[in-house]
Amino acid sequence: MPLRRVAAVLCAAFAVSGCASLSYDPGDEPGFSKRLIRGRDFILFSCIKVESPGEPLTVYIEGDGRAWVTRYEPSRDPTPLNPLAMELAGRDPSPNVAYLARPGQYPSLGASECDAKYWMSKRFAPEVIDAMDSAVSSLKEAAQASSVLLVGYSGGAAVAVLVAARRDDVAALRTVCGNLDCSEVSRYNKVSPLAGSLDPIDEAEKVSKIPRRHFIASSDKIIPFSAAERFADKSGDTAHRSISVIEGTTHYSGWGEKWRRLLAEPLYKFPEES
Repeated sequence: MPLRRVAAVLCAAFAVSGCASLSYDPGDEPGFSKRLIRGRDFILFSCIKVESPGEPLTVYIEGDGRAWVTRYEPSRDPTPLNPLAMELAGRDPSPNVAYLARPGQYPSLGASECDAKYWMSKRFAPEVIDAMDSAVSSLKEAAQASSVLLVGYSGGAAVAVLVAARRDDVAALRTVCGNLDCSEVSRYNKVSPLAGSLDPIDEAEKVSKIPRRHFIASSDKIIPFSAAERFADKSGDTAHRSISVIEGTTHYSGWGEKWRRLLAEPLYKFPEES
């Protein structure tokens, strides 16, 4: 079964079980192998495909998943019902590709359970970013990669920015429906700020020299367009040339069939100093 169909299979499994018990193991996907990675205090679930050791590795970072059951009730398991980052990883034709889940996701596949605060207010806490950064390094080592290209979906975009800001080996940064300004997203959704979390917009200047592309859904009711605009402004792209609005997409749908084409879009590069 192609990895790009994993999202649909997982979603069906959730619908039947009503919980985070998966009937399909993404690690069984031909070409991809499951890998549990210790990232500091967390054991994280990942999948990796390595066809050309030594070449760059593209790492897809999952979104926040099923963090809440209702607006007021946190989930007991944040494993995503529709793991979009996993689907995009499966559609990426690059020879070296990895998928990296977030803390608390996929406990039924061996990832460690953790306190719910790590998929709620502390989802971008320093210790979480430390863990994700360490996991990216482990995946890079497994691929013997020369560099990494980070792709983050939704809350995974915040993680991608925060990880990229502390590394010197990130060759490209792409985000999809990215939470690039936590304060702005909280205001838009009329929810409390993420106390205890880092905010990616505070690191915008540090990633300004990394070639990047921010993909925004034309119909996104979760992440406001202003979050990407504010991030672009702070990273020096006042003309917003790093932002692409993709018609026919929402926060959750319309991306898979377009992904190969979107990967071919040129990356924005900050003008070199004269």
